[in-house]
Amino acid sequence: MDTSGVMVFVESNTTGTGRHYCRAARSRGLRPVLLARVPSRYPYLDQDGIESLVLDTSDVETVVGACRHLGSVTGITSSSEYFVPVAARAALRMGLAGPDPVAVERARHKGLQREALLAAGVPVPDFRVIRTAAEATSVATELGCPVVVKPVRGSGSVGVRLCRTNREVVEHATRLLATRVNERGLPVEPEVLVERFVDGPEFSAEFFDGAPVGLTAKHLGPPPHFVETGHDFPAELEPEAVAALTECARAASQALGLTWGATHTELRLSQDGPMIIEINPRLAGGLIPELVRAALGIDLVDCVIARASGDLPKLRPLRDEHAAIRFLLAPGEGRVAAIDGVERASRAPAVRAINIGVAVGDQVTVTGSFTDRVGSVVTTASTGSEAARRADAALGHLTVRLADQSGNGVAGSD
Repeated sequence: MDTSGVMVFVESNTTGTGRHYCRAARSRGLRPVLLARVPSRYPYLDQDGIESLVLDTSDVETVVGACRHLGSVTGITSSSEYFVPVAARAALRMGLAGPDPVAVERARHKGLQREALLAAGVPVPDFRVIRTAAEATSVATELGCPVVVKPVRGSGSVGVRLCRTNREVVEHATRLLATRVNERGLPVEPEVLVERFVDGPEFSAEFFDGAPVGLTAKHLGPPPHFVETGHDFPAELEPEAVAALTECARAASQALGLTWGATHTELRLSQDGPMIIEINPRLAGGLIPELVRAALGIDLVDCVIARASGDLPKLRPLRDEHAAIRFLLAPGEGRVAAIDGVERASRAPAVRAINIGVAVGDQVTVTGSFTDRVGSVVTTASTGSEAARRADAALGHLTVRLADQSGNGVAGSD
């Protein structure tokens, strides 16, 4: 058996950074081992020769038992928001570095998170947690439409919807309340969050160990969904706006006790100032860590592995550039007949990476969540506006065509 330290991962992202976590562990001389209920969910395990163990990853006792059997475990973490709490509790039980499990659990429940932020004086939208369709009717009237209706736990905008009428509120809340398991097969509490819609541009604040790494400007698709169609890092804003958004995110992380490791805080800049939409006790998704690495030279994935293994993360910027990502969206529902323009897009100026997540013959659907994204293009430049322009231009070369349907996957812009 390999005698190097073992880095244990409790499940993984299905897209994004999961694969990068294992690679970062290996680059540090650690042996990555992924614990999963269904390892076949992650094709990169076989492709990269990553060891996996099949077990009930929702049970901390089972996870701890597996870690003890592995021997010299150096750290325990997860790239999946759904399993960050289990990883945190397992790390604590094993005497390893990790975030406060209580703080993580509180942040994962959007209702409890907002209650804690409200009590600390951190600005959040007016909200209510409801448990019945009847409550949905009264809350919609009380808050006034439009409102956002979402699961109390979730990720990737799954189940998040803008509702403009009381009827829409009740219909969507009823659908969510009838859901028994989420997209990962985990049980769902019969609770729904209803909050007043906050108008204004959206950003996210990337923090590590309670310190800011930078702000990301986010591009969203058309309502009623909140599909992220692109990101720009760092966001080009006036210094006063940067300071206000950063301080609001800092106050939120401190109020929740999330000052260890990575946090990803989503905010909107309203007419009344910054407003917290939610704070996540994990690294950002949507390939934002790739943008940070391209722009600043900071490898946030490596920072996560370093922190989990008891080492010091390398957070000093190595360069001062800008990066942008634009996502290729499924043009509809059907079977992929062709993917055009990849070579041409790759030759566009300053394209750093192109990723296509589907192949000819794959079935695609439109869900109004992150799963609508079937590819991406990353560009860099000396300014944010130029990086964004290059990303938009490169994405314009890409087209996904479905069988018996003509269409393209160009992402919408704000």
